Amino acid sequence: MDTKALRLLVVDDEPNIVDMLRMALRFHGFEVETASSGREATAAVTASCPDLVVLDVMLPDCEGLALCRQWRQAGVEVPVVFLTARDRHADKVAGLTYGGDDYVTKPFAIDELVARVRAVLRRTRREQPAPTRASMLEFADVVLDEDTHQVTRAGHLVELAPTEFRLLRYLLENPNRVLSREQILDAVWSEDFRGGLTVVDQYVSYLRRKLAPYGPPLIHTQRGFGYALRAGTRAELGSTLRPGEAARLGEAARPGSTAQPGEAVQP
Repeated sequence: MDTKALRLLVVDDEPNIVDMLRMALRFHGFEVETASSGREATAAVTASCPDLVVLDVMLPDCEGLALCRQWRQAGVEVPVVFLTARDRHADKVAGLTYGGDDYVTKPFAIDELVARVRAVLRRTRREQPAPTRASMLEFADVVLDEDTHQVTRAGHLVELAPTEFRLLRYLLENPNRVLSREQILDAVWSEDFRGGLTVVDQYVSYLRRKLAPYGPPLIHTQRGFGYALRAGTRAELGSTLRPGEAARLGEAARPGSTAQPGEAVQP
């Protein structure tokens, strides 16, 4: 799942829950807006068109179930994950019947909520028509041709494995934006991939080494956050590399070098 610029609206009147969800969801790469009432939520849904709403069932001015039904009747199709202390079977059925996409009961584990949000986004985005991709992506001196599956840098052909190609394409679609490893994993690897986040670091390293011979570094590490594609110089790369990577990049960039990234099994 591509989480590029995904915006979530959290609707709850308990400040501690709102603060916790805002922090956790931002950590996982989402943009978060908040509301504390049904009126505020409707205004936010209308104005900013969020990609998903986490909606408390009990709000000061209305019930979340009725609010969701109003949205559906008005043609608002934003995905909704209900958040509530009501854990009866009948309440869960009502939530889904009124137009909700999932139902999470309090108290909840934050990792479960994040997983359910991601699952709803994957499901609803699959049901939408796929956006038309640009056949040619360019950044600095890198050109990716979607039709021929060729990549060039400074006019030189760069041979990439399929996963490396998808990774570069995702970075090119999000230039100058810090992408978390979770975002990259969701966007580049298939939904049924069971590996860990370290595979992202591995393939970023592979891609850096293949682009290195033809120009300054483009893929930068934002420590504690993720990776960003932005123009820079070789001197700027030192602080962005993982331990031991600088020496390997230097070898790969040396004219006439035969150094190649160690290709693991392609996920």
